[in-house]
Amino acid sequence: MGNMIGREQYIKNLLSYKDNKLIKVITGLRRCGKSTLLQLFKEYLLQNNVPIDHIIDINFELMTFDDIREYKLFYKLIRDKLTDKKKYYLLLDEIQQVEHWEKAVNSLNVETDIDVDIYITGSNAHLLSSDISTLLSGRYVEIKMLTLSFKEFLQFNHLPEFSLEEKFNQYLKYGSMPGVATLPQNDNTIYQFLLGVYNSVIVKDIVARTGSKDTDLLEKLVRYVITNTGNIISSNKISGFLTAQGRDVSVKSTTIASYLDALEKAYIVYKLDRYDIKGKEQLKTLSKYYVSDTGIRNALMGYADSDIGRVLETVIYFELLRRGYQVYIGKWYNSEVDFFAVRQDIKKYYQVTLSLMDESVKERELASLKAIPDNYEKTVLSMDKTYASDHEGICFKNIIDFLLEETR
Repeated sequence: MGNMIGREQYIKNLLSYKDNKLIKVITGLRRCGKSTLLQLFKEYLLQNNVPIDHIIDINFELMTFDDIREYKLFYKLIRDKLTDKKKYYLLLDEIQQVEHWEKAVNSLNVETDIDVDIYITGSNAHLLSSDISTLLSGRYVEIKMLTLSFKEFLQFNHLPEFSLEEKFNQYLKYGSMPGVATLPQNDNTIYQFLLGVYNSVIVKDIVARTGSKDTDLLEKLVRYVITNTGNIISSNKISGFLTAQGRDVSVKSTTIASYLDALEKAYIVYKLDRYDIKGKEQLKTLSKYYVSDTGIRNALMGYADSDIGRVLETVIYFELLRRGYQVYIGKWYNSEVDFFAVRQDIKKYYQVTLSLMDESVKERELASLKAIPDNYEKTVLSMDKTYASDHEGICFKNIIDFLLEETR
């Protein structure tokens, strides 16, 4: 696949939907690899004898297509390229730049005189807002793209002189954006690149979406949420923080809520709700937010050893998402488990901690798992090398081993 490193699970996923009538929508944070995925897919098509003039590849962030911002022009641009009855592959990158793109895409998908297979990407979940998903209902499949897993990071960043532990420390410190692999491995260069990604998310995806005039407020709120990755966050807490920062006290909770929503929609943070295990219901209060790339967090805040617990938690949270789980904070009466992971009929519990060498930490981490009286798998993940064997049905694993294990 040339010099691009394959993101196998995503390519497999795309190929499993190839040539059916569903529109393939690839979503995820800016620079997490969506465009590269389309290019890998294009290479696959070329290697499998699809003629190049039957692959229509458009990136709407390029100046070439700057005047195509309206769906009728976009529709005409595509129709003019369809000159025969054979199958065409449409690879449409950052399509949210075109207003009402969904009308054109929907039409192209259902017209009977042409044969098209459509792939689109977008860096904002507004791409699939309710009116669009209603129009396309049942006609699209969403492929959610995340930044690099630790396994993928090892493929991207060779770092031959580093031990596995040192490589893992780089992953925690510089994060999981594919672009980081191509840069000189020093703080200054990498953090400049990550701040660039962060700023483009703020400007293009959040300010533009919320119509915010108060970028100072937005910036403070974003920094607060990102610094507090893995902590419980509420509108009240944010409001208190902003007031302490000398902001006007009347920051409305609706403003805060709309900014938080915009942050989620730009995939810069992911929200983790609590789940009441006993009552079997999702709870709407006391949610946590995890920043989607620890490198962006460190570029903004600096990296301190005192943060490592939260950073490890963040890494595990996204690994569970990559493995196809829905993830919650597990609540059992007054005790809490870091992650309650659910996939079809599989349920698992995870506690994440730096080390269990301290007896009191060990007791605390085990207590909340022991409290839950069901027989689902329970695991404590830590950076410890030596392990007590399983303890009352609770399994101990090293975090690096967990990240590198074979998954299905």
